[in-house]
Amino acid sequence: MSVITLPAVVRGTQGSEGSGLAVRARRVTGAPIEIRTADAHEADAVHDLIDEHIAEGHLLAREFEEIRVHAHRFIVAVQDDDVLACAELAPLSRSVAEVRSFVVSREARSRGVGRGLVNELIRRATAAGFDKLCAFTHSPGYFVHLGFSIVPHAWLPEKIVTDCHVCSQFRHCGQYAVVRTLERVHHRCVPLAALHG
Repeated sequence: MSVITLPAVVRGTQGSEGSGLAVRARRVTGAPIEIRTADAHEADAVHDLIDEHIAEGHLLAREFEEIRVHAHRFIVAVQDDDVLACAELAPLSRSVAEVRSFVVSREARSRGVGRGLVNELIRRATAAGFDKLCAFTHSPGYFVHLGFSIVPHAWLPEKIVTDCHVCSQFRHCGQYAVVRTLERVHHRCVPLAALHG
């Protein structure tokens, strides 16, 4: 588990009444943001966060039941019980995992939350023994800055077989494929006798 301490985050909603902009603040806080595995009871909040950002055109819709069943694959950034961000570590094969449903709420952006999520996914993918971590994104520069490389979609046949071939945008995809090769964790064996002096 990681804990990131960030400046105050204002959570609010935009109102539609009247001629001006109405913002109803839910919370102003400087409490630490915790990055951890999502709980099944947080599936609603994760689903809502994804749904709120689908209109931006950078996410695919997810079914609530799919999120609930796979909650253990999601990590969330939480502050005062509010889910501010989420991402899923989805296995595509024995050697390749994908960053899916990567969303940072508007009010939590530019505060290191996204970087914290991606770094945690890299750590978890490495610990799980994956060789590569990939993502499909409209913002490849963000991932390149975090050590990923832009590659042709064809270099990720696991993704094409799993998801792309049924997508309506398959031949006209506006997303970039990015991949990061993961370093193997080599555990150094120490003879038992060396531990006892």
